[in-house]
Amino acid sequence: MKLVFAGTPEVAVPALDALIASDRHEVAAVVTRPDAPAGRGRRLVASPVAERAEEAGIEVLKPARPRDEGFLARLREIGPDCCPVVAYGALLPKPTLDVPARGWVNLHFSLLPAWRGAAPVQHAIMAGDEVTGASTFLIEEGLDSGPVYGVLTEEVRPTDTSGDLLTRLAFAGAGLLVATMDGIEDGTLHAVPQPADGVTLAPKITVEDAQVQWSAPALRVDRVVRGCTPAPGAWTLFRGERLKVIQAVPVLDRADLAPGELSAAKNNVYVGTGSHAVELLWVQPQGKKPMRAADWARGVRIVHGELLGI
Repeated sequence: MKLVFAGTPEVAVPALDALIASDRHEVAAVVTRPDAPAGRGRRLVASPVAERAEEAGIEVLKPARPRDEGFLARLREIGPDCCPVVAYGALLPKPTLDVPARGWVNLHFSLLPAWRGAAPVQHAIMAGDEVTGASTFLIEEGLDSGPVYGVLTEEVRPTDTSGDLLTRLAFAGAGLLVATMDGIEDGTLHAVPQPADGVTLAPKITVEDAQVQWSAPALRVDRVVRGCTPAPGAWTLFRGERLKVIQAVPVLDRADLAPGELSAAKNNVYVGTGSHAVELLWVQPQGKKPMRAADWARGVRIVHGELLGI
């Protein structure tokens, strides 16, 4: 099939690479979000998908909105049979959805209908799911509600951050997306409606969502930290400034600290929660680089009874 691939962040690049490598399909163009300011200089930078497409000599389309007439006209000129999508980052209106004869097919990183929305991997970790996966489905106007072509499952490991899990799903999902394109092309694969039961939503995780609540149980604190790593980054307050919590692990045999109470030894830093303590392993003070929590604690000279989150 002639394909137009839509995607933006680094997590979409493995799928683009897999489609480029396929000997059954032609990636005629790529659709991605417009260049965005990045870095201290806030200069405009192309998306990872745009950079990879340009390296491969593939035409790149960067519409401000996917309903723009100029973009729609060019899409119709290309005449794709199907448009595979991975984390494009914008809603596709009906005039755009109607262009390819076989529709737009999204690779979504959950087992639909679970975790429909922008942050399925983060929500799966924060909810304590033991298994998640990826799904390919035909995009319709509803939020991730279209019929499903294929799925794969992936275990959520006890120490997984959302970054770890998303990386594994990106590479495994790339194979699923190519297999879906193959099945659509040869007529052996047909989309099946999602069940009405089991729908959960996964809206974007905000900075406010990522604030650690030390009154929660230690397992909840652990899940929030892992689910928000690397983005947007779990955080708390210490002496009126933000402290990013990069890694914290539950300590099941210590329950003598009040929620948020700090206890620092030579090589260990503990924080109380609503149940037992967690050990801080890596933190990032405001305006500084990530560091081991024990090094941070020695530098700030924690006072007995001092609290995080106040």
